[in-house]
Amino acid sequence: MTRWTVKASPDKETIKALSEALGVNSIIASLLLQRGISTFEDAKKFFRPSLDDIHDPFLMKDMDKAVARIEKAFAEGENILVYGDYDVDGTTAVSLMSSYLLEKYPNVATYIPDRYEEGYGVSYQGIDFADDNGFSLIIALDCGIKAVDKVAYAKEKGIDFIICDHHRPGEIIPDAVAVLDPKQDDCNYPYDELCGCGVGFKLIQALGTKQGETILDLVPYLDLVATAIGADIVPITGENRVLAYYGLKVINKNPRPGIKAITKQLKKELTITDVVFVVAPRINAAGRMKHGLHAVQLLTEKDINIAVLFAEEIEDFNADRKSKDQEITKEALLQIEENKEEKNFTSVVFNESWHKGVIGIVASRLTETYYRPTLVFTKSGEKLAASARSVKGFDVYNAIEACEDCLEQFGGHKYAAGLTLKPEQYPLFKTKFEKIVSETIDKKLLTPEILIDAEIDLKDITPKFYRILKQFAPFGPGNLAPVFLTQGLKDSGYTKCVGQDDKHLKVSVSQNGSPVIGGIGFNLGEKLSEIKNKPFFAAVYNLDENEWNGTVSLQLRVKDIK
Repeated sequence: MTRWTVKASPDKETIKALSEALGVNSIIASLLLQRGISTFEDAKKFFRPSLDDIHDPFLMKDMDKAVARIEKAFAEGENILVYGDYDVDGTTAVSLMSSYLLEKYPNVATYIPDRYEEGYGVSYQGIDFADDNGFSLIIALDCGIKAVDKVAYAKEKGIDFIICDHHRPGEIIPDAVAVLDPKQDDCNYPYDELCGCGVGFKLIQALGTKQGETILDLVPYLDLVATAIGADIVPITGENRVLAYYGLKVINKNPRPGIKAITKQLKKELTITDVVFVVAPRINAAGRMKHGLHAVQLLTEKDINIAVLFAEEIEDFNADRKSKDQEITKEALLQIEENKEEKNFTSVVFNESWHKGVIGIVASRLTETYYRPTLVFTKSGEKLAASARSVKGFDVYNAIEACEDCLEQFGGHKYAAGLTLKPEQYPLFKTKFEKIVSETIDKKLLTPEILIDAEIDLKDITPKFYRILKQFAPFGPGNLAPVFLTQGLKDSGYTKCVGQDDKHLKVSVSQNGSPVIGGIGFNLGEKLSEIKNKPFFAAVYNLDENEWNGTVSLQLRVKDIK
């Protein structure tokens, strides 16, 4: 059973004041106030993101050192290795940095660690590769903040490191030439929610500033930054909102050939949601099923015909990824069912033959099903590797950190993390993780919650209302698409189940004699009886547009029905 929680409404006087200042109705004013927008100036920044609101990159700790070291490499003809992880944030960051540097300087190569041979982050193998091939500077993107031993190893070999990361630092910061990570306690950069590709963008912005370039010269790189922001689930607030807004413009008007090749089948204006569900999984599939370098090849390719060939190859990886993740999800669900311990606050499953490339996706699916912090383990060389996913409101990274004595390494964020351990540590870790979660989780977090922005009537849904609502985009964490509640709904008689196995619900409703409005509720087929057997019901939903036979109409994107 899902909890419905209506957010506290701002007080009436404040709503009235903002409503009058902006010339909008009270619902819109209330939605803005919930997002921390309380003045005309705030609203202007929100509705009209401006490139002027992008911060000075030199406000980031060590930025001057990073720029000076790269300029020295240019001046002395050094070889530079651009190193990044195999996920979307890492591969977009490597594509951004390498393509920018190659515009200025020829001696630049890229390196993505192999997910299976080397695992996550900076590897000894990668440093040996740099040493064997005469690289004296490594720029690490979306990784490196915890690579204390690896950076020291590189230093012994005369290789310098610049780290561009956004993960939480450990107690010791690596001894690199420069460490760019706004999450460092002593970094006073005004915005600390950038993704790895975003930190990489700040570095090219700083390099560009020294060469007389303006932010406008760098806009073509923002398609990569927007893709990483969407895929890495960072908040779409502050500077990320500006970067995502302009990045989407590039994706829709003039994307690089690699992104164009992936999205060519989509004829509509793309949103962040399309980036998350269409572009990101395909870029990710390369690193999951084959090698992350395939994604970098695609994203840096300048010839559209070659990019199309790369995209077709990646489409095959993605199809393979889908079938693997469905198969493993089934096996994992069965494992949980068979070992069902009703009192468990976590789901921890393991099978040594599961494909390491999809365990993160499987962890997400298990979390959706059982709604509790989840870890999916598989064998990785001599060790076990796991992907962790969490439920809303619970910090799984902290819970894993509390089990540090059982682990070889770990890293990540509040809601998604990864770790490795020795096989003999697995039983102890599993017990300890369950104990820590059970002692620290607020029990109500184990029931999914839908947060509702406002209760409205169907008559409030007008074309003008929706036009303003659309300008709240891009949506994402920190600025989710508004969720509305409407009570006293009545079926018009045309509500029915649709899709394979009648899985989805196509609704047709009115309220107090209002005009009928249609909607779709994905995976809500079983709710049909609740509508058909009741005189009235309530629904929570987002608003979107439905295009059918050339006609565009507003529809409810139903999330739940009671």
